[in-house]
Amino acid sequence: MLISAASDRTNFADVVVPSWGWPALVGVIATLLLVDILVFHRRAHVIKMKEAVLESVVWISFGVAFMFVIWWMFRGQADAHQAGIEYISGYLIEKSLSVDNVFVWAMIFTHFQVPRQFQHRVLFWGIFGALIMRFVFIFLGIAIIERFAYILIGFGAFLIYTGYGVLRHGDDDTNPSDTKAMKLFHKLVPTTDQLDGQKLVTRVGGKRFATPLLAVLVIIEISDLIFAVDSVPAVLAVSHEQFIVFGSNAFAIMGLRALYFLFADIKDRFRYLKPAISVLLIFVGVKMLFAHWYHLPTLFSLGFILLVMTVAIVASVIHDRKHYSPQGGNS
Repeated sequence: MLISAASDRTNFADVVVPSWGWPALVGVIATLLLVDILVFHRRAHVIKMKEAVLESVVWISFGVAFMFVIWWMFRGQADAHQAGIEYISGYLIEKSLSVDNVFVWAMIFTHFQVPRQFQHRVLFWGIFGALIMRFVFIFLGIAIIERFAYILIGFGAFLIYTGYGVLRHGDDDTNPSDTKAMKLFHKLVPTTDQLDGQKLVTRVGGKRFATPLLAVLVIIEISDLIFAVDSVPAVLAVSHEQFIVFGSNAFAIMGLRALYFLFADIKDRFRYLKPAISVLLIFVGVKMLFAHWYHLPTLFSLGFILLVMTVAIVASVIHDRKHYSPQGGNS
């Protein structure tokens, strides 16, 4: 397996990051995020499949291209080639482990009934916060990460409970103002139940209030904090150079928004994907409950996700053909 094999390796790349390396990396990330939010997603709109596919290709291209930047940056150093291998390995590991985030985001947005045209803005700030958290986690090291390892147990139990609730209640509508998470947020922060476009904070009667989107953003940040506890150590097993680890994390998670909208568009077309999400949430929850004692191989997790989603899609297609066929009519 990729992670276990990487964990056994000891000859990490010993390279010296040029003085301009960090400013250049941060500058590229900031530029990409600004172009994304100010040019392509300035106005709220529903992201369709074609746009999501195009953006996914672009973000993956940036992520893979940075491997060649790593090789060029460390040219002349003995471990330049090894540095490039460590980067792409870390990128692939983070991308794989982050698939779990996509399903949790879908559950959160469904639970709080966030309109699709406003989801990108929430995810943009969620990714921005995730980059800062990953930066801190990577530089503080594994000692801090291990200190919070038992949080996985509580979050795993929450995911199991949430997944079971969705399976039990099916497509029942949920009022975000009636959820425990929203009630707690109301107690801590002055909040209105009404959306104001894609704004996170609005004015009501001359006073500032948080919109429900800010509560959703907080929950997304908390979920990423927990996932970072799981994924950052895996990437640190591939490389001990913070520049390589942060670069691989950054490019992997920046492309998650496009991946989410690919999934979201499919979710709206197939009736059995919602129960599939529930099964996957329970699976991820169980995985987190026992993560302190046993870490499931990444390929097993991805295989299980692929199996569940394939069964759900095939079952949905069969159902549609059976109940909405031209011969049989609408049954």
